[in-house]
Amino acid sequence: MKILISNIKELVQTEQKPKLKVSGKDMSKVDSISQAYLYIENGKIADFGKMADIETSKKVQAAGDTFEIDATGKMVFPSFCDSHTHLVYPTSREVEYIDKIKGLSYEEIAKRGGGILNSARKMQEISEDELFDSAMDRLKEIMDYGTGAVEIKSGYGLTPESELKMLRVIKKLKQHSPLTIVSTFLGAHAIPPEFKSNQEEYVDLIINEMIPQVAAEELADYIDVFCDRGFFTVEDTDRILNAGMKYGLRPKIHANELDYSGGIQVGVKYNALSVDHLEFTGKEEIETLLGSETMPTVLPGAAFFLNMKYAPAREMIDAGLPVAMASDFNPGSSPSGNMQLILSMASILYKLTPEEGINATTINTAYAMGLSEELGSIAIGKKANVFITARIPGLAFMPYYYGVNKVERVILNGELR
Repeated sequence: MKILISNIKELVQTEQKPKLKVSGKDMSKVDSISQAYLYIENGKIADFGKMADIETSKKVQAAGDTFEIDATGKMVFPSFCDSHTHLVYPTSREVEYIDKIKGLSYEEIAKRGGGILNSARKMQEISEDELFDSAMDRLKEIMDYGTGAVEIKSGYGLTPESELKMLRVIKKLKQHSPLTIVSTFLGAHAIPPEFKSNQEEYVDLIINEMIPQVAAEELADYIDVFCDRGFFTVEDTDRILNAGMKYGLRPKIHANELDYSGGIQVGVKYNALSVDHLEFTGKEEIETLLGSETMPTVLPGAAFFLNMKYAPAREMIDAGLPVAMASDFNPGSSPSGNMQLILSMASILYKLTPEEGINATTINTAYAMGLSEELGSIAIGKKANVFITARIPGLAFMPYYYGVNKVERVILNGELR
C-alpha cells in the first residue's frame, strides 16, 4: 500500500541520520518539520519533507496510485514504543486495589498470597485461547492510543507448564497482531509458595528446566529477573542471567523498585538492554549506568498506582543518561497501557519537558526493545508505524491535555488500522 499524508501541521521526531538512543541534554531536542508531507511505500517510510518541496520529490512523483490523507491542522508522530508490559494475564485484580486503598503495601499484599501469586494461580486454570483473546483486546486498546510496538513478559506462570503457556500465547500474538512485539521470559517474577523455604530450589528449576525449554521452542527474545527486596537476590539474578546468556537471551531487569537492591549493578554487569523501575536510584547507580549500553527505564504508572516514590528521572537526564518511560501494563500495579498518559506523567510527575517525554516514549523505548534501528522516529527506511492526531495546537498539547485520546488515525507496517 502507498500512502501520502499531506499538509501535516507538524511532522514530529524526524531524523536524517537515525540515532539508536538519545541521552542527556540531547533529550530536550526533537526535530520536526512544519507544513510537511510523509510518503509511505511497502510498509516503510519512503520520503518526507516540506509541502513546498513535494513537487521535487522523485519518489512521490513516481508513486502512481496512492491513498492520500489530508492532515491539515493535524500532527504526525512515530508510534509509541512500550518497552515493559505484562499484558498477557488471566484476570483483573481490582480486589487488591481496594486493599491498597485501605493502606496495605505491595509487599504486604504479596505476603498474603496476593499480587503476582494471585495471577499465577489463575494462570494455571485459564486456557491458551482465553489468554490469547483477552490479550488481543488489550493490544487493540493500546494501538488505538498510539502504541505501535510492545514488549510482553511472562511471569504469571511460575511453573514450567504455565510459563510456556504464556510464552506460546505471546508467540501467537506476534503472528496475528499488527503491532511489533518482543517477548521476555520472566520466570523469576516471584517465589511460588511451595519454594518459600528453599528459594534456591526454584532458581534451579528456572535454570535447569524452564530456560532450556523456552530456548528449545524459541519462545523468548530476552530474559528478566525481579531483582529486589523480598524477591530475587543479586546472587539469584547472577545465576539466572548466566544461564540465560548460554542460550543467547540478553537481560532486561526489574531493579530497585522497593530498595537499593543491587539490581542496576548486576544488570550493567551483564550488559542488560534495560533496567526498569528504578525508584531507588542514587549517585552510585547513576555512575554505574553512565557509559554502559543499558537503558534506564522508568515506569510511571506503577509508581503512581502504588503511591511510591518516583524515580529520579530528572537527575538521570541531567547527569547525561538516556531515560525511557514505559507503561508496565499489568493487572496488579499498573492497569493501563495508555502511553499518552505515560507521556503526561513524564512531565507532571518527573518534570520532563514535552520533548524529553517524546524521546523517552519513542526512540529510547525502541532502544529498550532492541528495535531503534527500525522504529521510534521518522526516518527513511524505518518501519511505517505512525499516528495522526486530531487537530491540536502543538507538540506540548500531547502531554498537557491528558485523559483524552488525541490519536485520530493509526498506521502500522504501512497499513491503515
